Amino acid sequence: MTWTFHYPDGFAYRRVTPADLPAFLAVMQGAGMDARSAWHQTTISDLEQSLFGGPHSGGFLALSSGGEAVGCVGFRPDLHDPHTLTLNKLATLPQVRGHGVARHLVGEVEGVAAREGFRRVLLAVSQVNLSVQPFYEGLGYRPVDETYAFSSGKNGRPVVLAKAVTPAAARPHKEAQP
Repeated sequence: MTWTFHYPDGFAYRRVTPADLPAFLAVMQGAGMDARSAWHQTTISDLEQSLFGGPHSGGFLALSSGGEAVGCVGFRPDLHDPHTLTLNKLATLPQVRGHGVARHLVGEVEGVAAREGFRRVLLAVSQVNLSVQPFYEGLGYRPVDETYAFSSGKNGRPVVLAKAVTPAAARPHKEAQP
């Protein structure tokens, strides 16, 4: 069953299915990431492994009112800490930036973490994408001196950020529809 969460911002957010992988990849590639980023080598097979390769793994898509995928995010358990869920592959298309799409996608991952018993969410910011660090810090993420298990290492050591999740993050979405 696929759940869609509708928000007043006019976008819909739903869990990713295997059929969504081409749209997920298109958002990643259309987000305008620095050409040096490892994202540019990502394949559908890579996404399938990351988003569906194990328990508690998955992702969300943000959809415009016309049904176009305009944002995405993935998550999976950390390899080093069983109480940590990692957030990865957060991307939005340039035309929807500033509308809260990325903030909602991060909130969806935090909700999954809280509902599934994780204590915190951890993410990495690539050295070629440091301009996004203030966005995450504005959401309560703080730098930690830890290794990000899923780093490609292509662009040096990433900045690792973490945030504790609270039961409030687990609240059910009132507008959920199957």
